Amino acid sequence: MHTSQELQELLSARLVAIVRGITRDQAKTAGEGLVAGGVRLMEVTLNTDGALNMIADWRSAYDGRACVGAGTVLNLAMAKEAVQAGAQFLISPNVDQAVISFALEQGIDVWPGAMTPTEIVAAYEAGARAVKLFPMGSLGIGYLKEVRAPLDHIPLIATGGVTIGNIADYFEAGACAVGIGSSLLPRAELESGNDEAVRERAAAFVRAAARKKTDK
Repeated sequence: MHTSQELQELLSARLVAIVRGITRDQAKTAGEGLVAGGVRLMEVTLNTDGALNMIADWRSAYDGRACVGAGTVLNLAMAKEAVQAGAQFLISPNVDQAVISFALEQGIDVWPGAMTPTEIVAAYEAGARAVKLFPMGSLGIGYLKEVRAPLDHIPLIATGGVTIGNIADYFEAGACAVGIGSSLLPRAELESGNDEAVRERAAAFVRAAARKKTDK
């Protein structure tokens, strides 16, 4: 399967920053801190008020420095709106054939969310270059390891429950990347406009994601 620029970024950076339920001003703080901290993949979930504006803002501000995508893309209509706003990749909590087909037609990556092996394989065979394993916070790292054993040809993005203290466990269990929300972007830091605190936290996560198992 052809490796897209977005997939190359995913496999290299191994981290997707997720913002949900924040304001447009807070998104500016988040974007500045994340990019300054070295984050290269940033997702705005579409159940966030003003999400399309935030995607457009980030594309304008960080084009060439970070890939900006849309999350919680549940159906074709949402996918079309996200792409029109400038989304460079689409992520969803579900497997929707119409969304996958549309993304492929547009030449952008789509990483659908799946839980069972049947859903994971269906998403991959439909054209998804990677699949989001969700909800990891409930499924647990042991589940990731078990699913990964027979499906090691499919890149799996583990989303949910990732912290700076356990991120290495997700990679050891076989995740190609992780999706991180609140533990990367605490609400208090966004509300106070503290982009420097966001930068420091982002840099710590970026270093942790880059660390190999043999590193001290």
